[in-house]
Amino acid sequence: MLLRFLRRAAAAAAFLSRPVPLCHRVGMAASVRLQPGPECLFDEPLQVRVSGLSPLQQVTMKAWLSDEKGQLFHSLAFYRADGQGELDLDHSPSLGGHYTGTQPMGLFWSLSPRTPFTRLVKRDVATSLAVHIEVFDGHRSLDQLPVQPLAASINQRWFMKAGVSRIPVREGRVRGTLFIPPGDGPFPGVIDLYGSVGGIVEHRASLLANHGFLTLALGYFGTDDLPKYVTNLDLEYFEEAVNFLRQHPKVNSPGVGAIGISKGGDLVLSMTTFLPHVIAAVSIGGCNANTLGNLHYKNFILPGLGISVEKTKFLESKLIDISEVTTNPMDEGNKDCIIPIEKAEGHFLFVVGEDDKNWSTPLYAQQAVEKLKENGKDNYELISYPEVGHLLEPPYFPFCYASFHLLVGQAVVWGGKMKPHALAQLDVWAKIQTFLQKHLKHQSKL
Repeated sequence: MLLRFLRRAAAAAAFLSRPVPLCHRVGMAASVRLQPGPECLFDEPLQVRVSGLSPLQQVTMKAWLSDEKGQLFHSLAFYRADGQGELDLDHSPSLGGHYTGTQPMGLFWSLSPRTPFTRLVKRDVATSLAVHIEVFDGHRSLDQLPVQPLAASINQRWFMKAGVSRIPVREGRVRGTLFIPPGDGPFPGVIDLYGSVGGIVEHRASLLANHGFLTLALGYFGTDDLPKYVTNLDLEYFEEAVNFLRQHPKVNSPGVGAIGISKGGDLVLSMTTFLPHVIAAVSIGGCNANTLGNLHYKNFILPGLGISVEKTKFLESKLIDISEVTTNPMDEGNKDCIIPIEKAEGHFLFVVGEDDKNWSTPLYAQQAVEKLKENGKDNYELISYPEVGHLLEPPYFPFCYASFHLLVGQAVVWGGKMKPHALAQLDVWAKIQTFLQKHLKHQSKL
């Protein structure tokens, strides 16, 4: 009799100790909580927590968004709930998927395009990007996930905070968009330039305005009545934009800053060198020489750096590597293309991805720094990131390893590895703002 009782008790204990499927847990339902809330700015971190799971339950976390063209981006990571059936992505490590380890924003920066070689570009910054966060039972690949998640939530990520004004600019020859922070100012003025993508790219300028910079996202080719191509530019156009920005009543003049990536990187170096009112330049993945065509200023022409098309590398999946196509500025016949930054009175911040596959960014930055040192200058900072590619964007933009290059006419590889690149974007964003504030904030109007 006693033996039978003990057997029944052991069986009952075993039954009660089994992990109970979520759907069988009376009064319990999984939920996703977002802090500080379901809406935030795009460059702000978000705390993601899941509750209502079984103790130690294995789950797949998925994030996805659809961009303005309907292109889908998705990410997933494998997690295990704690003993109370909860997950906190600030502390819980991913066990696999698109990333591993404790990465609170990993679901965001690891978003990958369903269509290969697609880059996420936000054109309409007055609207948000909706990132869907879903939880599924078990560790599963994307094609194994059921239609219905255990829990889901949506994070609306905005590019303009309340009170920021967006004003299209068509003043004289200047074509761009002005972003004015809320308040009376005065604010540091910054011109924002992108590269071969063309048009007016607004997302970085709008995010900078949230942090107290009065920014002008400036187009210089490929839009409106501007040049169709980037092959011949005149610096007087950029000078007109500088003067337009300086004259704004809320700008902390007399000097303004400039930030540029890729072709925009060498343009901001030229602006700081030849235009006295540009006093701080951030060159991201830029060159120390003028590139992609002649740059005219008054009676002076800065030739474009040469290229060697035969150095193009053809990779798998119809990708090409153009990192060695642009010739070395120090080669014979190229030195007239080098921007004489040693003549500048302003300050420079060079940002380098050491795995840049667009061109030899580490070499260009080294040459620029050596030129400044040779001339007794210390008006520069250099930030260099290992395993980082060309397209360094604001924080939490998905890593883009390869995408269509407008000037090349096909997809090119940009370089970098996902996790180091994403962490570099977060790190350098704060350093860019510190640099610009340092050199622009404490000015007096003339």
